[in-house]
Amino acid sequence: MPELRGLHWDGSALHFIEQTLLPEQLEHVKTQDWRVLVDAIKRLAIRGAPAIGVAGAFASLLAWREVDKDRSKWLDILDVIEDARPTAVNLSYAVKLLRDASQSISDDALDELLTAKAEALAIRDEEMCEEMAAHGLELIPEDASALTHCNTGALVTYGIGTALGVLRRGHDTGKVKRVYACEARPLGQGSRLTIWELDQLGIPGTLLSDSAAGRLMQEGLVDFVILGADRIASNGDTANKVGTFNLAVLAKRFGIPFYVAAPSTTFDPSTASGDDIVVEMRAADEVRNCRDRLVTIPHAEVYNPAFDITPGELVTAFVSEAGVHRPPYSFA
Repeated sequence: MPELRGLHWDGSALHFIEQTLLPEQLEHVKTQDWRVLVDAIKRLAIRGAPAIGVAGAFASLLAWREVDKDRSKWLDILDVIEDARPTAVNLSYAVKLLRDASQSISDDALDELLTAKAEALAIRDEEMCEEMAAHGLELIPEDASALTHCNTGALVTYGIGTALGVLRRGHDTGKVKRVYACEARPLGQGSRLTIWELDQLGIPGTLLSDSAAGRLMQEGLVDFVILGADRIASNGDTANKVGTFNLAVLAKRFGIPFYVAAPSTTFDPSTASGDDIVVEMRAADEVRNCRDRLVTIPHAEVYNPAFDITPGELVTAFVSEAGVHRPPYSFA
């Protein structure tokens, strides 16, 4: 299996794949500037809840190295980093981890501590991906075809991925024969990124438009649906790429298992239900355009939520590094 890594820390700089250029161009960016990482998170050059969390941790470390032990300035920067994207809980978790660690240690020792915390977070994310994949294998039938949405592989974690990591190991063991991927309009994370990852890994993949998923299920071509999450409320309500709710409803209609794979850092026990999750609204031009080409009238009014909320009652099971979680859900 070829190495595929979306993020890499070399001890002084964070390397990441500029995802906005894929699949036409594979570009690795190396940076020691926290601003570059914040900008990359906002632009979706770095995306996916676990990867955003890891990038946020290293951005916090790089910011400390810049401010010359000015704690007040550093804490202000942490607020900027944490606000880069509101929905994924991993980002606020990572920033809080480093902020809290700084409270009882001297300035001279803080760099070493922050480095250890950020590196441990990244390594643990890599480990959790493998643990999730091992648990997820238990749910996969033999000779199975899966449907996924958005992108949940090596590009969105420090390891092999969440849902796509499960499918990757499923293919390695011969259980997964094909992965169907929705294109995930308007930014095409499925068409641009998931299909690219599947091709890089030698996994048979089929692309479909988001609106074709119902017909695919109706034809009996889907054995299970598996995707990731950006935030999971204590009752199992799940924020994920817009279109997830549609797939959950369709899967329920056709009796197809619907799984969500996410690390424990994506579960948010402080959020009671999906009603309390802030859903990011993105720019209208993302819908008006497709790869910088206008596809409607220039002044078209646009509704463009980045995420939707899938009720926990529609999720057959969650897969985390701790195991398989089945209803009734209470992650408090």
